[in-house]
Amino acid sequence: MIRVLLADDEVMIRAGVAAILATDAEIEVVAEASDGAEAVALARAHRPDVALLDIRMPRLDGLAAAAEIRRASPETAVSMLTTFDEDEYVMRALAEGASGFMLKAADPRELIIGVRAVADGAAYLSPRIAHRVIAKMGAAGLTRRPPGLDRIAVLAPREQEVLGLLGEGLSNHDIAARLFLSEGTVKGYVSAILTRLGLQNRVQAAILAYEAGLVARP
Repeated sequence: MIRVLLADDEVMIRAGVAAILATDAEIEVVAEASDGAEAVALARAHRPDVALLDIRMPRLDGLAAAAEIRRASPETAVSMLTTFDEDEYVMRALAEGASGFMLKAADPRELIIGVRAVADGAAYLSPRIAHRVIAKMGAAGLTRRPPGLDRIAVLAPREQEVLGLLGEGLSNHDIAARLFLSEGTVKGYVSAILTRLGLQNRVQAAILAYEAGLVARP
């Protein structure tokens, strides 16, 4: 069962999102918060698998709450679920350790896919957001190979291989199947990669994989 914390200051939005998630028998909303501070407290109390956070909330906004939840409950994957898709919000969310960024206006099926993805240890960005992030990387020159290659030089060949698969958006389960490893072994590799490269989450790892040329640009 995937246990979800839902945080949004609008009651109707929370009810609608909870109803969508309830259509999947393997997802359960275990707590609901109306502001960021309450979300952090509930994350500490319930240790959910996934926290779905709106960005604009009273007392503590979703971006600040994401950072607090990642510190208070590291096992909880955080995904933003918002109306606002400005690049500044996306980049700040990823910098604060969010593993996902989804839009309220998206197809409800995307919400289920996104929750399942981040719960499985993968990163998930709404397609519209992912396209912009990749385009922004190219425009900013983040695909230049030398800087990225220098940075990943500390990784062993197998770790670089795992990093490349993270860049493709694969979950631990999928990476394990691709490399004929156990999920526990893959989890260990991912943890070591993030620690050795000073990265906060799999999204940052995926961006570095693009930067280093480990993943072909679409």
